[in-house]
Amino acid sequence: MFMINKKQEIILIGGGGHCCSCIDVIEATGSYNIAGIVDVKQKLGQKVLGYNIIAIDEDIARLSKQYKNFFISIGHVKTADPRKQKFEQLEKLSVNIVTIVSPLAHVSKHSEIGRGTIIMHGAVVNANVKVGLNCIINTRAIIEHDSFIGEHTHVSTGAIVNGKCVVGDGTFLGSNSVLADGITISDDVVVGAGAIVCRPLLDRGVYVGNPVRRIK
Repeated sequence: MFMINKKQEIILIGGGGHCCSCIDVIEATGSYNIAGIVDVKQKLGQKVLGYNIIAIDEDIARLSKQYKNFFISIGHVKTADPRKQKFEQLEKLSVNIVTIVSPLAHVSKHSEIGRGTIIMHGAVVNANVKVGLNCIINTRAIIEHDSFIGEHTHVSTGAIVNGKCVVGDGTFLGSNSVLADGITISDDVVVGAGAIVCRPLLDRGVYVGNPVRRIK
């Protein structure tokens, strides 16, 4: 007798560009059927890669009574606030905020990945790394040994976090940015694409360049 492995249903919150990348990773895992997407009213009835936008933000509480698995597929560039707000809303509803790990990523068995985080294709999360709640570790990002990534933080495409770094909550590391060994970055910092960070960034703001400098 053959056992049927029934996939669990999942609701995605956010139907923009980042959602497309999340869908591709979710499909690759083979673990979930995407039951629908939540977005703004103007997009109701539209599709994202063939999946229907079925509801708006005001419907999330209702959906939580029908579905148990949710994932936040809103992107994060300038601020983590929209992702953080949705995460807190889902926590209050006591749903399962799932963690998604691409089968094309390498995640050390000696690392810890927080709820709601996505590890995307080609990313590397090495030994003794801790990644917080609701993070995006984007395509081909590298988090090296003994580093810590705070909650609601986005390590963008191709970014490199070298060993023993500490990255705060709500921070954004732009594409191809590089953190030298042992760097500490505060909460709510934006590091621009291609920036080279060789000193601690202890004040909130926007930093760019090589060597990195604050512009806001």
